Amino acid sequence: MVEGRADDPAGLADQVVSGLRGLVPAGWRRLEARFAMTVAAESALLMVDDGVRSARCLVPDAIWDVVRRHRRASAASGDGPWWRLLVRIDADGAEVVEDRGAEPFPGEQLFTTDAYLADLEIYPQDRLPVWLAAYVGRGEWRSRPPRQAAEAARADERAGVRAAAVAGELPDLTVLWARWAVLSAAFVAIGSLLGPRVCPSVGIFESAGHSGSTLTLLPGDRAVLSGGVWNAPVLDAVHNVGAGMPKFFAGAPDWVADPVLNARVATGLLSFCYWWEAGQWYRGESAPMSECAPAVPAVWTVEAVAGVIGDLLADRSGRTRDAVERLVVAGQAGTVTRDAIVDVFGDGERTDIAGALFQFAIAGVIAPDNGGIGATEALDLVREHIRQRGLDPTGYLLSALTADRIGVGWMVRSPVPAGEIALDRAVFYVADDGVVERSTSSVPQSVFVADFERRFRYRSDGRV
Repeated sequence: MVEGRADDPAGLADQVVSGLRGLVPAGWRRLEARFAMTVAAESALLMVDDGVRSARCLVPDAIWDVVRRHRRASAASGDGPWWRLLVRIDADGAEVVEDRGAEPFPGEQLFTTDAYLADLEIYPQDRLPVWLAAYVGRGEWRSRPPRQAAEAARADERAGVRAAAVAGELPDLTVLWARWAVLSAAFVAIGSLLGPRVCPSVGIFESAGHSGSTLTLLPGDRAVLSGGVWNAPVLDAVHNVGAGMPKFFAGAPDWVADPVLNARVATGLLSFCYWWEAGQWYRGESAPMSECAPAVPAVWTVEAVAGVIGDLLADRSGRTRDAVERLVVAGQAGTVTRDAIVDVFGDGERTDIAGALFQFAIAGVIAPDNGGIGATEALDLVREHIRQRGLDPTGYLLSALTADRIGVGWMVRSPVPAGEIALDRAVFYVADDGVVERSTSSVPQSVFVADFERRFRYRSDGRV
């Protein structure tokens, strides 16, 4: 920390640090103070850590007086006054940070809008952080209650307003929903409080970077994907420059309304809305999905989903990329099994298999209990398949075949001997109805299994 005069921010920061040092008891290791202030409200959180436990302390009036003087001094700077002053003191020294809202304030230090409006009357600012500008009501935004949605849909129809069909930006709805569920289950399985989640007919995602979205499923193969990128340029233009809010719902049907939209629609922070109808994604004046991606889980491809899960499992040995991709494909096919989950995450005390399975169950992508064949039968079917077709088993010992469960059947192969590399090696897939299909190791499992499971569903009930 740079020392300064007694009446400038640096000098006053020195006084704050000195005063706080005088509060700590013997044996302390770290002190953190968080002051929040406007001309109409103020609060403080003061925590002292002795290495065993943390305790909250009261801030004496003498320190409060210096903090208030520090804020008044900071108001004379080109950046204007801070709204939070963050102080950290430990054995290595002290750090004082002036927080002007680069990121949203935590709830315990977020005042009412009136407190910030009163502050802006005394210290006017042309530009605010987007989230704060929206919070205090700068700019206009429009929510979409059902009555208004119905009126707007009729007006759009009369005026010939049509939504833009979206191609190549998002997976089809069933695939997107399944991948969302796979990612949700993965974060649950490792015990993480972060990541996406699925609830009945709703997918929820809040990123660590304050962006987020909601995927709401509706009857009749319809859905709404909406949310906000917290620092989107379009929101800055609306709340700080006075631009009009884009017509996110231009051409939208009447069922695209507040009850199925992300909660950001009520705070002016909604920056995109897409909807699915008749097998197609649509949008109004939303930006392309490439600009909205920070607010959506990584559902773009099987490889993207597998990559996220691979990163989650970086400290857990023995999990293969193939197993992860098989789980993703099984999710897309609606054939997830407990074994497939365990194959990826293990079944130790650190893994919440029940929680992961519950996410899949809520999403409706669990394999039906159809009495599929067992591993032994799958191995016998492959051996008979090889014999009947006169396939050359050289270097492919029938006695060494192994079977791995894959949703609606089994993948059967012969292990490659240690120290050898086998390219284009035969791989067999056995469906639960006994059909055997042959592939090779040169064909990605995720690609083959997707079609394999699609053919099984068609044979079973005519579904494609």
